[in-house]
Amino acid sequence: MHVLIDDEDAVRAATAFADVLREGAVERDATGALPYAELEVLARTGLLGMRVPAEYGGAGVSTATVAEVFRVLATADPAVAQIPQNHVAFADLVLRAGEPRQIAFFVREFLAGARLGNALSERGTKTSRDYRTRLVPDGDHYLLNGRKYYSTGALTAQWIPVFAKDELDEVSVAYVRRETPGVVVEQDWNAFGQRATFSGTTVLTDVVVAPDTVFRQPFRTLAGTTFSAFGQIIHAALEVGIARGALRDGVEFLRERARPAHGSGVDRAIDDQQLIRLAGELEIDVRAAEAFLVSAARAVDAADASGDPHDVTHARLEVAAVKAFAGRVALDVATRIFDFAGSSAADRGHGLDRHWRNARTHTLHDPARLKELALGAYLVTGVGPDPANTLI
Repeated sequence: MHVLIDDEDAVRAATAFADVLREGAVERDATGALPYAELEVLARTGLLGMRVPAEYGGAGVSTATVAEVFRVLATADPAVAQIPQNHVAFADLVLRAGEPRQIAFFVREFLAGARLGNALSERGTKTSRDYRTRLVPDGDHYLLNGRKYYSTGALTAQWIPVFAKDELDEVSVAYVRRETPGVVVEQDWNAFGQRATFSGTTVLTDVVVAPDTVFRQPFRTLAGTTFSAFGQIIHAALEVGIARGALRDGVEFLRERARPAHGSGVDRAIDDQQLIRLAGELEIDVRAAEAFLVSAARAVDAADASGDPHDVTHARLEVAAVKAFAGRVALDVATRIFDFAGSSAADRGHGLDRHWRNARTHTLHDPARLKELALGAYLVTGVGPDPANTLI
């Protein structure tokens, strides 16, 4: 088991793991195969513990490094890359809102390669952040009951963070071992994109939860911090990575497979000046998204260092902006790469369509319009986003 030593080590580990993911990405997308072997490799990379602070034996990498790690992974396979997104975001909750004994316990788990899943969203509720799942005291423990959807990574995780209403009707988070009696994770994810994310249904029936693994009303502590921005910057990184991966594969198709269009006046598609210009245009957009991602991630690091509310607001708005922009670029690039070639590019065997399907599926995670609204409101009125809003 590798334990990362610093930020550079984390990026090196991500680059090596991306090579593993790239190898079977098209086949996994085509067949719906679940990446068990790839997740075993992930556990050995040390990336699951990359945010563990130095005082606990970890590398304590920056937000900027976290964003780069996920961007690199997403260039290879954003579906598999989204699985540790939940882990890193909910590990951050432990580090920010946990009591010392909880932090000490879970960082040992993370450094040993244990992975967190996700049991957050529900269907049929008023909003995506409304919950019917209940966590109630029962003697010296809690009982957990509910049904969760879009449980990314829960099927193979060691721990599943479950968002539930407690006896005070406030949101608490129970970290539950996946093999606990009463926990059933169904393999029923059926989206047209991000197919390998394991985002199935989690059913919880009279699940016994120890108090030490319950985080009581953590969002009171996290309000007014960069917690939500940290989670969102990872989503933005995934979309920036999708854009880069789509452009890489589109240009490779242009070089190796595309035929020149009739009437283009060239013998090779790669000599068509219009296609070369298109490649340059898309490269500019992807570079802009990559640079924006770095800037926003550094804003989060700066806000964490200062603790100044103005810096926190700035960081949250920077992340909102890059998330909206990254989604737009990912969708545009994943669509326009088909202009590099004729009908042959639509052959499923090439897997070029996976980039658009992955981008479209992932950008539905939280609407860009909410980010744009928050930015517009701040620009026009000077009022920042609600500290309790976990999507900004």
